[in-house]
Amino acid sequence: MSSIDEALAVIKRGVDELLPEEELVEKLRLGRPLRIKAGFDPTAPDLHLGHTVLINKLRQFQDLGHEVMFLIGDFTGKIGDPTGKSATRPPLTDEQIAQNARTYKEQVFKILDPARTRVVFNSEWMSRMSAADMIRIAGQYTVARMLERDDFTKRYRAEQPIAIHEFLYPLVQGYDSVAMEADVELGGTDQKFNLLMGRILQKHYGQAPQVILTMPILEGLDGVQKMSKSLGNYIGVNDAPGEMYTKLLSIPDQLLWRYFELLSFRPLAEVAEYRQAVDAGANPQEFKKLLAEEIITRFHNEEAARSAHKSAGNRVALGEIPENVPVVEVSLEGQPQLPIASVLRLAGLVKNGAAAKDVLGRGAVYVNGEQAAPDRQFVQGEDCVLQAGKKKIARVLITE
Repeated sequence: MSSIDEALAVIKRGVDELLPEEELVEKLRLGRPLRIKAGFDPTAPDLHLGHTVLINKLRQFQDLGHEVMFLIGDFTGKIGDPTGKSATRPPLTDEQIAQNARTYKEQVFKILDPARTRVVFNSEWMSRMSAADMIRIAGQYTVARMLERDDFTKRYRAEQPIAIHEFLYPLVQGYDSVAMEADVELGGTDQKFNLLMGRILQKHYGQAPQVILTMPILEGLDGVQKMSKSLGNYIGVNDAPGEMYTKLLSIPDQLLWRYFELLSFRPLAEVAEYRQAVDAGANPQEFKKLLAEEIITRFHNEEAARSAHKSAGNRVALGEIPENVPVVEVSLEGQPQLPIASVLRLAGLVKNGAAAKDVLGRGAVYVNGEQAAPDRQFVQGEDCVLQAGKKKIARVLITE
């Protein structure tokens, strides 16, 4: 990019908040590569496309010539991030952290340029910090201000326990920015409190405060709830090409443009032309195919993208079980069992309860190749192939 305005247009694509924008402009005028920080607690070893929204933005910063610092929070992983949690989150073991960190690196380098990425662990500086050092950091913030954080406020008012160590999490994340001398920190919208903490602590330590940039939470295949493995509405970055293809072509039409904005690297002007074509009567499925080819190429290769439709298995005979069936986890969420209509919906095999009722009424639902009864119930531990009509099929694992 030749100008700051052009760079800003790339940086602001799909962004929820950029605070403060004028400070970012000042940093860009310095004419040096900026230090772009994003932290990841290695709590889940398998990434889905919802996670890549943030990683895509890191890649855009790299393409603009900046240095990405990919922080793996091995130290903070032992505290447990309380963000969005209604109860204390259990810490990870050293073995879990090591394994998850390896998997993270394997997957993120399908997007990031390894030559322009520094992978760092916050144990490098936090493990050397004394108790006195930690107490001095804690002295920079008050309990009253800490309780302004939304999830803490809700738990405090509901008289749910908040452990003291949870207050340390945003402080440690903020100090990471000091140790890394970050110019910009990226995070999800749910991380805004922690990102602002970095600005506060950097000012205390005499550094220029980082600019913060928050990215939105991506909706899943249902177009309503956030993408989540537990909800079964996700596309994993390690999914097979045919599985990715089938899932991307199944997204609601109105979700297509959000996916293009947040997951594609195509110019927005080009995406606008696609949208105009659909408004004029073009079939949105043709543009879903373009998006699917781009995503599959990114995580596999061009040949896999070209042939993905052949292995998608998007039409099979009722009761026939094809190869490479996608795997979906469905959580009971505390219930002893789930009716088949709910499992169909949570597994992403139907759009809603009405569609589930319809496909069951037509006798077009099969479990392990056998026609399913409409009153079929599912319990924890079940592992079966569930089919809804000729186009939707998945191996469903019922979890707690």
